[in-house]
Amino acid sequence: MLHIMHADFAAPVERLIDELKHLPGIGQKTAQRLAFFLLRAAPEDAPALADAIRDAKEKIRECSVCHNITDNDPCHYCTGATRTRATICVVEEAHNIMAIEKTRTYSGMYHVLGGSLSPLQGRGPEQLKIKTLIERLKGGGVEEIIIATNPTAEGEATAVYMSKLLKPLGVRVTRIGVGIPVGGPRVCRRGHHAKSDGRPPRPVIHSSP
Repeated sequence: MLHIMHADFAAPVERLIDELKHLPGIGQKTAQRLAFFLLRAAPEDAPALADAIRDAKEKIRECSVCHNITDNDPCHYCTGATRTRATICVVEEAHNIMAIEKTRTYSGMYHVLGGSLSPLQGRGPEQLKIKTLIERLKGGGVEEIIIATNPTAEGEATAVYMSKLLKPLGVRVTRIGVGIPVGGPRVCRRGHHAKSDGRPPRPVIHSSP
């Protein structure tokens, strides 16, 4: 006997749930809750949300200098008159910049790699924005590269790789939260001090025994 399967919800609701499930970290149950929240919202809320998504997709682009996301190219970090150009902080993704900006202790430049080294996911050096960073260094004036990749296995591997790549170019390479060249002496994570030279806070450094 042939059984016909029926959707749990009306077709438009099923479509909304399916689209919401494409968002990172959103499963079936969470997508259902979000869908019904939107259905209960005021009539003008849904078009406003759709317009905001459409507006962001149409106007946001990648900064041609640092690869941050921006509606003006170059972005406001690259063109800021008060930003120091002697230091570049390297992050994995554009949203990582905000975490550093919230400390209010850094006023240098940024460079977004677009991820971290992950051979299992097919991300090697060629897939990251490393070549454009090297091109920026060729212009002169950069004294220090601060590697602020995430404290994961992939982030640490990326930091080590970039340190070996950049040191021969004559710039100082440090790791955020460590404040010393990668592979240098160990540090004590107590006693962070804010810097006024555009660098993030650094821990007190102790030499290894």
